[in-house]
Amino acid sequence: MIKAVISGTGLYTPPATIDNDELVEAFNQFVEIFNSEHADAIASGDVTALQPSSSAFIEKASGIKRRHVINKDGILDPHRMKPSIPDRSNDEYSVQCEMALAACKEALEQAGKTAADVDAVIVACSNLQRAYPAVSIEVQQALGVNGFAYDMNVACSSATFGLQAAVNSVENGAVRSVLVVSPEICSGHLNFRDRDSHFIFGDACTAILVEREEDTNAGQGFEILGTRLKTQFSNNIRNNFGFLNRADESGEGKPDKLFIQQGRKVFKEVSPLVAETIQNQLQDLSLAPNNLRRMWLHQANLNMNQLIARKVLGRDASEDEAPVILDEYANTSSAGSIIAFHKHKADLESGDIGVICSFGAGYSIGSVVVRRR
Repeated sequence: MIKAVISGTGLYTPPATIDNDELVEAFNQFVEIFNSEHADAIASGDVTALQPSSSAFIEKASGIKRRHVINKDGILDPHRMKPSIPDRSNDEYSVQCEMALAACKEALEQAGKTAADVDAVIVACSNLQRAYPAVSIEVQQALGVNGFAYDMNVACSSATFGLQAAVNSVENGAVRSVLVVSPEICSGHLNFRDRDSHFIFGDACTAILVEREEDTNAGQGFEILGTRLKTQFSNNIRNNFGFLNRADESGEGKPDKLFIQQGRKVFKEVSPLVAETIQNQLQDLSLAPNNLRRMWLHQANLNMNQLIARKVLGRDASEDEAPVILDEYANTSSAGSIIAFHKHKADLESGDIGVICSFGAGYSIGSVVVRRR
């Protein structure tokens, strides 16, 4: 029987950062401009005045303190409030491909492998910068991988869904190894003029190499004990941007062409669903919650992660048991749980068990139980 192993992980972190104070200053400047320009309409009740944000509000609501972004100046310009990422020539690497190369090279180096050892590339992320050709095939070509590649999108669960696809391909004998890459440019689909969400996202890219156990060194990496996927349709997290937007000009400028969510409903509905999914998966693997050494949870909201960990473990989890990276990275969509895994796995000992779990729009949940070899 073929066993799949995570033998290496990689991370690309954009060098530019924005802390809460900087973001709030730009947002509040925009609020002043908007309220001034619409003063008469606000006074007559035709327009609702915008309310300022604050760093204290952001940290209490989310646990986020700063975020890494592809472009900082465009976001902090109160007259623009979106990243400035110029188009590139079709003969140049795309932005997502460039991010992916950096993360993939680290994953391969960590695993002691080269592109010649890779059979497939899956680019799994919440937003792709173009419809076609597939970004994954571009990454495949740029790396020099002789095999196949495809893109997939399951929003914030993309990386764990991609992991399951990689595991299936390895364990059914179709390939010997797969790179799962998640180049997330979340700042590109975030409405920085919306008080309830302007602070949520950051940018990053992760890569995971999944291989046959027999192709790895003894004790290397993490054995994948099982994967579990679950979806349940909901409109509470949505982004309606797409190629049909141009077919209806009346929709131009509507906020739903960027990220929108009903945060309280998401918190209330998704948290128990995630905890139940993990608990059921552990039970099916003949494991108990106290067998978990670590939980690498989706890094969207600190309060949400603490609640999920408490429901799974039956008690509050320590930061060692459920590490947090969203204070530095913010929500990086599908990359979040993989960043946590990448940064907080080296100290685990042989036999230690953990779960990588991401969740988000859909609703979608991807859970992967692993054991340190």
